[in-house]
Amino acid sequence: MELSLIFFPILALALGFKHAYDADHLIAVSNFLTRSKNIAETSRMTVSWALGHMATAAIITVILFTIATAVESMMGILGQLELAVAFMLIGIGAVSIIFGTPVTHEHSHTHGDSAHSHTHTHRYGGLGILGKKVHFHHQLFGVGIVHGLASNDELIAIFVAGLGVGSLQMLLGGVAIFTVGVMLGMTLFGIALTYPILKYGIKRIQFAVNMVTGSLSILYGLMMIAGLGFNPFDLVLG
Repeated sequence: MELSLIFFPILALALGFKHAYDADHLIAVSNFLTRSKNIAETSRMTVSWALGHMATAAIITVILFTIATAVESMMGILGQLELAVAFMLIGIGAVSIIFGTPVTHEHSHTHGDSAHSHTHTHRYGGLGILGKKVHFHHQLFGVGIVHGLASNDELIAIFVAGLGVGSLQMLLGGVAIFTVGVMLGMTLFGIALTYPILKYGIKRIQFAVNMVTGSLSILYGLMMIAGLGFNPFDLVLG
């Protein structure tokens, strides 16, 4: 029991860190991170996503603990919910491309006998003025909830390992530690992605990243529907 209490939190933290790097997680969150204005906002985004993921993970853990005999059935149900993630990725990618595409307008003005025109570019791309009302960390909380609903092999591993610890409180504690690992992994990724954009502040680079992440999101969503999804960690380790 004492060994279980020592290794269970370590396992939960390690699995959480690994889980953050699931391809669908990285792709979805990347579409939001490219809009970050500073590292503090990047951190808020990644933490919001992780908390949304934890909310769902905690509910799933309670259900599995209450109906322990339904683990296999529950895994099947969660696997089917991956389709929801796939369609979400396609939607996120489409909005990301619309949002990131610069929209330029030209306006003409007449003053007496003289006329002149000037151009301006919408900061929020195809979303126009609506983009000002978007709070990305709020959106990412919802994205995290949907991600938490999908098949989650690491969470199931924590549940199985936690049965040896023996209490729902310990299991939920494991989910909390798991979330810290998820949060740490995604925050490190977020900083690595956004720091170059923020440091150099080149709009062309940001536009290119927006287009790439949006296109990857749509492509990977279609791959998930076709059953071709993968985890980058599995490629590295396998």
